[in-house]
Amino acid sequence: MRRRDRYGRRRATTVVAVTSAKRAARPGVVWGLVFGVTIAATMKSYTSSFPTAASRANLLRTFQGNAAFEALFGLLRHLDTVAGYTAYKDSMTIIIVGAVWGLLIATKLLRGEEDAGRWDLLVAGQTTRAGATAQTALGLAVGAVALWLPIAVFTAAAGSGSGIDIGVGASFYFATAMLAAVVMFMAVGVLVSQLASTRHDANLIGGGILTVSYLVRMAADSDSRIGWLRWASPIGWIEQLRPLIGSAPWAFVPIVVLSAVLVVVALRAAAHRDVGAGLLPARDARPPRTLLLGGQAGLTVRLTAPSVTAWLAAVGITGFVFGLVTQAAGRSLKSSPTIERVIARLGANGAGAATYLGFVFLIAAGLVSVAAAGQITAMRGEEDTGHLDNLLVRPVARWRWLLVRIGVGLGLVVAAGALTGAAAWIGAVTQHAAVSFASLLQAGINIVPPSVFVLGIGVLAYGLWPRAAVAVTYGLIAWSVLIETFAGTSRINRWLRDTSPFLHIRPAPAASPDWRAASWLTALGLAAAIGGVVAFARRDIEAA
Repeated sequence: MRRRDRYGRRRATTVVAVTSAKRAARPGVVWGLVFGVTIAATMKSYTSSFPTAASRANLLRTFQGNAAFEALFGLLRHLDTVAGYTAYKDSMTIIIVGAVWGLLIATKLLRGEEDAGRWDLLVAGQTTRAGATAQTALGLAVGAVALWLPIAVFTAAAGSGSGIDIGVGASFYFATAMLAAVVMFMAVGVLVSQLASTRHDANLIGGGILTVSYLVRMAADSDSRIGWLRWASPIGWIEQLRPLIGSAPWAFVPIVVLSAVLVVVALRAAAHRDVGAGLLPARDARPPRTLLLGGQAGLTVRLTAPSVTAWLAAVGITGFVFGLVTQAAGRSLKSSPTIERVIARLGANGAGAATYLGFVFLIAAGLVSVAAAGQITAMRGEEDTGHLDNLLVRPVARWRWLLVRIGVGLGLVVAAGALTGAAAWIGAVTQHAAVSFASLLQAGINIVPPSVFVLGIGVLAYGLWPRAAVAVTYGLIAWSVLIETFAGTSRINRWLRDTSPFLHIRPAPAASPDWRAASWLTALGLAAAIGGVVAFARRDIEAA
């Protein structure tokens, strides 16, 4: 009996770590697989698109030292090698997405649990607030390792292929460098969860830190005279690691120090605050704001307004930046027929600036689709936390609630598409690029149908299999981006190509939009959404 009691106490003191590790490891593995497959696909596509030394030398001449592309995607080094191209093509995307995931999973497991009232039960047991926070940080570390493993395995496996010759050591170093953003912003998430009084506020603070880090890095890469600014940005530190282009491991020092300091400060903060409170001052009483609270539709708008506003700001800034570099990027593409042929495989028939804009608008289509997927996550979150029960026990029809949520999602993707086009035009005009407002607005509307399709499939999955809805929606996006990558660099089976909704639209303004295909995508997405509404009205509510 005494041995059993000791075993029970040991389990009680590690239950938070084990639970957190399980909840962080599952999405960590998923994102690791997405990143790993993307890296492997990039290596393979480079060898097929640039098989000769001459084509690789031309690629290097085209992009080397291009400040516009370096501001967007990071330093361009050794583009005449598979390693250099892979670092340029994938690093910044993995860094940003990984940082966002690290921040969100940390605030979810800490401040999110507190907001839901479950943290009270944990700290009432055989642990302290600081102890539970430390255990959660340990669980997050397990999630980071779960993300690292697939990246390392896929990178090493692809790197050993014929014509690539990237060693295992270099592959593991690259995977570790990509993990640095995840670890740092997990640490940021641990700290802001102690500072803010709600998860929403914690995410806003963490998101602001990430935005400033990216903008500082962007400024540093846009002008060699202020390159020293990279040392003022955590994202700049990852660039200084130079994975695959001349490793500089001493740049891990500030990364490790910052992560450790943030966690230590967070643990001290957790020990000196009350459960449910944050260290930053918050008003206990606020002036009543009853706008839009006269019904369920208005409540939904109020609840989704912060995330919708954040996404619109993100796509607006992205579109503006795309427009700012139009002139420089267009000149680079004109001198690289190889790149133009690659983009032409995606349906472009223009040249120079038009080709560049058609390509980046396909990237914007993926970003807007992620915004649509976020609405599925919000729907599932309402049900998972039990908040939806408070509405459905009142005279609110299930189908009406879901239709309003779908309407918010549709409004978001339409507004995001139009805003991307308008912002790109403003950025292009400041650089005196010869592009019309009508053509870029049309290009922005052109990226809406794939997002409507993603939203519809997500709603259908939510109605039929709610626990898997988020994974299905993001999985569809990841698969579509992967197929789009292969389609741009090699000939693939037509049926396989058609599985990506992004390839059913043309890269406007480099090509005239295919409104017939866009209509079909929209119709299929709306039909799937209606099916999801019907299924949701017939199933049981599934909370966590």
